[in-house]
Amino acid sequence: MAGMRNWGRRGLGLAAAGVLAAPRIGAAQGRDQRITVSSKIDTEGALLGHLIVQALRRAGLTVEPRLSLGPTRIVRGALLAGEIDLYPEYTGNGAYFFERLEDPAWRDGDQGAALVARLDLAANRLVWLDRARANNTWAIAVRRDVAQREGLTTLEQFFAKAGQLRLAASAEFVESPVALPAFERAYGATFPRERITILPGGDTAVTMRAAAQGLSGVNAAMVYGTDGAIQPLGLVVMQDNKQAQIVYEPAPVVRQAVLERFPQIRNALAPVFAGLTQEVLQRLNGQVAVEGRTPEAVARAHLGT
Repeated sequence: MAGMRNWGRRGLGLAAAGVLAAPRIGAAQGRDQRITVSSKIDTEGALLGHLIVQALRRAGLTVEPRLSLGPTRIVRGALLAGEIDLYPEYTGNGAYFFERLEDPAWRDGDQGAALVARLDLAANRLVWLDRARANNTWAIAVRRDVAQREGLTTLEQFFAKAGQLRLAASAEFVESPVALPAFERAYGATFPRERITILPGGDTAVTMRAAAQGLSGVNAAMVYGTDGAIQPLGLVVMQDNKQAQIVYEPAPVVRQAVLERFPQIRNALAPVFAGLTQEVLQRLNGQVAVEGRTPEAVARAHLGT
């Protein structure tokens, strides 16, 4: 499900994904004229995978889809093993793949994208293609009517009004040093724990509904930046001006040997990902998560195929 914080979305908990292996899913022989495209198991992964498949086919390439293959560990391992050729990954996961969590580059979109591209090419002969400028990172959203009434647009303002807010979140968001505590360190403030409603499961769909419906006085929620229900539920994401969070922008990652054999991959995918702004990806995710359309149908409609 979109919004679930698990290995399928981001990769937290990975040791060093450059050495993780995936179960073999078929021999690579006989695939010389086909490009095997995969994706992670969550909604956004499937959507991005279908966009890649349709764009490559529109460019006249032969594609073998193996979408929604599994979480990060499985899909990344399959790529490293040569069992698949290409899949969409998030730039910020390079912090975990290469065990460089403290590198400040990950908190800047351009620097993080350049760093993971350089490291993965050198270590694994993997090429990161042009990314979407849509950051799927931890975020905090406030109900739109509350944000407008209180003049809230940034996290500085959010923390200043903490006594008037009630936040719905998972236990992980509250306890993990890379989540709420990271925001608190960056902004020099603490959100009162008695004003946090802990909801089980870590599903942002649940926290967003709680805020939208005002359950138990909740008017703010932990979210991911590209969650599809943010706009339909009338929520506003607070701007992280101090870059408290790692930037997670999606990009196609392809084996270098495959890109050399099919160089048209780059030009086929560049305009697709260039068009995936934060608002566009939220909208497309919403068509799946809120409206109930299939990722394939949303991808086809978006590309006009």
